[in-house]
Parts: sequence; structure tokens; C-alpha cells
Amino acid sequence: MTKSTQHGTRSSSLKRLMATVSIVALAGALGLASASPALAATKTIAAAASDPARLTNLAHLDYLLDQATPAAVAGHTTYALDTQPTLTMPWVYADARPGGTFARVGGGPLDPATGHWGQGSYDADDVSRAAVVYLRDWQQTGSVSSRQKAYELLRSTAYFQTTTGPDAGNVVLWMQPDGTLNPSPVPVELPNPSDSGNSYWLARSIWAFGEGYAAFKQSDPAFAAFLQQRLQLGVAALDRETLASYGKFDVADGARVPSWLIVGGADASAEAVLGLAAYSAAAPTDKAARTALSELSDGIADMGSTGSAATAAQSWPYGAILPSTKSRSQFHSWSSQMPAALARASVVLKRPALLKPAVTDSVAFSTTLLTSTGPINGLSPTPTDTTQIAYGVDSRLQSLLAVGDVSGSQGIDQLAGIMGSWYFGNNTSGKPTYDPATGVTFDGVQANGTVNTGSGAESTIHGLLSMLALDAHPTVSALAQSATQLTSRDGLTVVEAEKATSTTGTVVTPASAYNGEAQLSGGSLLRLAPGQNATFAVPAGSGPRHVDPVIDEPTGTGAVSDWSSLGVLRSSVGAQGVTPVPGALLPQPLPVALAASATSVSVKARSGTTDVDALLVRPLVARVVLTGSGTASTELVQSTSLSPEATLVGSAGATVRSYDDQGRLVQSLTLGAPQTITLRPGGFAVVTR
Repeated sequence: MTKSTQHGTRSSSLKRLMATVSIVALAGALGLASASPALAATKTIAAAASDPARLTNLAHLDYLLDQATPAAVAGHTTYALDTQPTLTMPWVYADARPGGTFARVGGGPLDPATGHWGQGSYDADDVSRAAVVYLRDWQQTGSVSSRQKAYELLRSTAYFQTTTGPDAGNVVLWMQPDGTLNPSPVPVELPNPSDSGNSYWLARSIWAFGEGYAAFKQSDPAFAAFLQQRLQLGVAALDRETLASYGKFDVADGARVPSWLIVGGADASAEAVLGLAAYSAAAPTDKAARTALSELSDGIADMGSTGSAATAAQSWPYGAILPSTKSRSQFHSWSSQMPAALARASVVLKRPALLKPAVTDSVAFSTTLLTSTGPINGLSPTPTDTTQIAYGVDSRLQSLLAVGDVSGSQGIDQLAGIMGSWYFGNNTSGKPTYDPATGVTFDGVQANGTVNTGSGAESTIHGLLSMLALDAHPTVSALAQSATQLTSRDGLTVVEAEKATSTTGTVVTPASAYNGEAQLSGGSLLRLAPGQNATFAVPAGSGPRHVDPVIDEPTGTGAVSDWSSLGVLRSSVGAQGVTPVPGALLPQPLPVALAASATSVSVKARSGTTDVDALLVRPLVARVVLTGSGTASTELVQSTSLSPEATLVGSAGATVRSYDDQGRLVQSLTLGAPQTITLRPGGFAVVTR
């Protein structure tokens, strides 16, 4: 799996270069391999789970770990480097090989003469997040081995951080196998050089330093003090380059967005908040860190919904906390721990209001994903990237668990169980993507169900973070392991406008479907001049449905379109501001629901030019049904209505738990037969057997 999604700035050439690996069976064995100057030796991974009841198995991550001894470099050092000159780090990729083996490889092309890769063999992103895995495993199990590996990986994380000069506190991203830092890789990263500004990798380093400080504070005060100093150095860089803009706002196609988020992202900022929350709980007198935690949390909350889940579900982005200030049209599951960050910050800062947008995201948006597509890589705003990767699943799972823990909602915990079932077969392939016997997490599932059976650092790390979380939540884990096969789904569907059954308009296909902030579904749109019309075929529904035309809305003077008996839309957005292009591709909700029996939708342009990309059709009651071994079954029904909705659920012997739009339990009963229940507006129910 590529690292392009991980950093948010990787080039498309890298995507093409690294996107595919050969498919082989899962294999396994553990071991810390010796360093290699180029391609690490192919190695079989054998099963090494010490506790058969525990999902977490560190064997494959252990295998990815390697060592390098860097030469002296100005501005880069770490704890006890004079007496412990060797650093431990995971290789970024592990490509599947025939015979059930893996080969550790770096990013970009390999230069056989130097042993260097175009990017490198190790990166700060994976080093820091691997440290979090071992920290959490140590804290959860008391493992001496995990404590030592956490210590080594935190030392390595600190080495990537620049300690002197104008970029002090920022982080170099890549390192070669021999320990040489590569601040300007090919393809070029942004920022370039990689320590010349705030970045995803700075945010993730702060995450590791914060959790590391909290873990080592009592057992190794000297090392904890070092981690504290490095976190403070990172916070100083944030203050200098990002948080200096706190309280100021930018414009994004007419919407007000915070100007002080890391790389303009609630996604990157959330991962820094995870570390700052852990650190601030352990070091409450550090005012600078606590202020950074509060300010970043404010910015993340500003990217969420201000209304309840019931009202948020009526229109795009359906309650989601959007990841980037530079697009009102995009959501990605990878690096989407915004709800988790707000939940943890709400406790540390004693600010319950921060939890509200996190609950709305959990109840309105995560249910929309679960009933429609699962945790896909991207909606832009239609489901344009339906690849599924562990980073996205883990981000959604961690968020649901954190919000469930803080809110006390068993309903949100149940949603977490359904989200976690992705690892055990509830995905596009229908097969498990994690193997507890080996600790291997596959690099992803493609839109067509093809499994990418590489198992690089990012997938392994986030798979293990999920397993650690499930091991800590046994009831959630049991649900995840019982809801493994998709039986049926009735959720958001896409009707392509260019496939209208009849139209007097014109199909327009731009050179690129992606414009930097949104992507046309199917690569084309239907253009309607005043007086032109179109009719679109839609399948009959299980009940009434929302229809949200996705319209390329211009800046300023807009267009007016009449959607027959469903309502009239006026389409325009405000000033471009920080977004890449003027105008915005956005779903607009029609005010009247489409009848269950209707099989077509018609539109006539009244004034201006109406550019229709697609129709998003959403049931007022969405549903997904999953089965498992034996008679196990799980049914999730979600209300996207502002009124109570009656719906038939369950079977004999099933237990129904119904929740309101805050995730609060309103009804629990055991069924003797299928039964009609009433969903609260914006609420949901989970039926298990």
C-alpha cells in the first residue's frame, strides 16, 4: 500500500510506483533481523501468539524492525546516543513474496550503488507510531520486551527531530538504511525539505512523545524528562508556525475555517492532540503544552457539526468532522481520529462541549459509512476512492471507542464493534485482513475486492493499534469477531448524472476528474443551460429516500434548478479563499423525500448553468445486516429522518437496543419474532443474536 494517503502530500507518481504487490498466503514468524544496506532479506514469519485468547500479536512488527547507526549530523541527536549509537526502526514496506514470505523494502527506486532508496527505508511517521504500539502494549500487558522496544523507537523518533536553527522542533521524514537522513526525497515531499515547516510527521512525533512521557514518567524519570524536552521543542515549532494564528479564520468557498491547524488539517492536528492530551494529563502544569492542546482542539471542533446528529444527517457532510480546511467536499477515513482527539481533550481540559461534535460524527457519520460503503479511503464528495486500508479502519474504530468511553454510550461501542469487524471479513473482499496467529495486517482491499497482501509498517501498526483497543474492550471485540460477513446493505447509493435516461443537456468530461479539492464521480458531469432538463433512473427503495444532487456550484451568482415535486435548488458558494479552485462540488439536499415507489427523478434548469455530477440517494432508514459463525447475526438500522421512523427488525431470539441521536439507550428488548420498532430522529438501533 502506498504511503500517499498517510502524508497527505505524496505525489501520484509514487502512488503508481508502489500501489501493487503480489498476492500470497498469510505467513508468519517473529524475529529482529540484522540491518541491510539495500533490500532486506526475505523472511518467513511464523505464528508467535503467546496468548491464544488475545488478538494482539507483535510478531510481524517485530520482523519489520531493523537497526542503523547514523553518522554525526549537526542538529540531530537523541537520548544516550554517545553510549547507544544504534537506532531501531521499522522498514516502511513489506512486499509479499511466493512461499508465504515477506521482503522488507524502502520507498521509491533503489540505487544499487549506494543502497539508498528514492525516499528511504525508514520514516518518522512509522517510527513514531510503532513506538505508540509498543507503549500501549507495555502499558496493557506489562511486557518487558515492549517496554524496551518503545524506549528504542522513541529514541529513534527524537533523532529525526531537528534541534537547532530556524527549523528547530520540526522533523525530517526519511532515513536511508545506513542511517543517512534524506530531507528532500524523490518524489518531493511537502514541506520540502521535510523539516522546513509543520507536518504530519511532526504531529505524529508529538503523539509518540506525549504518550511516551506519560508511560515513562514514573519508571524512568530521566528518559521521561528527555521526551518532555522534545515534546516542548515540537510545541515551540507549532507555536511559531501554526498556533501563532490562533483565533484567526480563513474562508473556504464561503465557509469560515480555522487558520491555525497543522498543515490546514484537523486530521494532522488530531494526532498531535492525542499526544498532547496524554502528556497534559501527566504534566498538568506545562501551560504551553496545555494551551497548544486547547487551541488545536478548538480548531478541530470548528471543522465539525454544530447541530445534533439528527439535524447533521440531513445534509453533507452528514455529521463528519472534515479533515482539511482546504476542501468542503472531501472526507477521508485515514488519519480521521478527530473524534478521538476531541473526546480525550474534553476530559483533560474539562471542557465537555468538545465532545459534542465527536458524538455527532460517531452517531450520524460513522453509521452512514457502516450502512453504505464501510470505512473507505475517500468521499469527494461521492464515494470516489473505495479502497479500504487499516489506517482508515483504525482511525474510525479508535474514534468510536474513545467517544464511547467518554460519553458512556454502549451504542457507540456497538458501532465500534461493527467497524472493527472489517479485520475479520466485513470488507469488500469478504476475507479477514488481520491474522492473530501472525500479526500480519494486509495493506488493504481494493474497490474490486482484490486484497493487497503486502504488510508494511503503516498497515501493521494500525492493525495492531486496533487489536490492542479490541483486547481492552472485550465486548466490542466479541461483536467485531461475530459480524464477519456482509449479508445485505441498504444505504447511500450514487446515480451518475451523465447516465441520465433522457436529457437535453450536455455531458462534459474535463481533462482531470480531480481539481485539487473534489473529484467528479465517474469523471463527467451533466451541464444544463436554462430551459434544459434531464431525467434520472433510480431503483425503487425500501422506504422514502433523501435525494442530494451533487452540483458543481459556482462562486457568486449561482444557478436555479427545479427538481419536479422534490423542490427547488439555488446553487452558489462564497469566496474561494484558501481552496485550490473557485466554486465547490457539493451535495445539496432536496427538501422533499422521494417516495419508496418512485423510480425516476427529473430536473429542469431555470436560470444560470446547472452542472450536476451525480445524485446521492439515501434511505430515511438505512440498514446493514451481517452474519457470522453459527446463528450469529448483527443488524444496524440508522435513522436519517427528523421524525420518528417505524422499521421492522430482527428475528426470534435477537436482542434489540435502540439509541437516540446522542447514542443514549432508549429501548432494549428480546424478540420472539421480527418486530417493528420506532427509531428516534437521527437515532439508530443494533440488533444482535
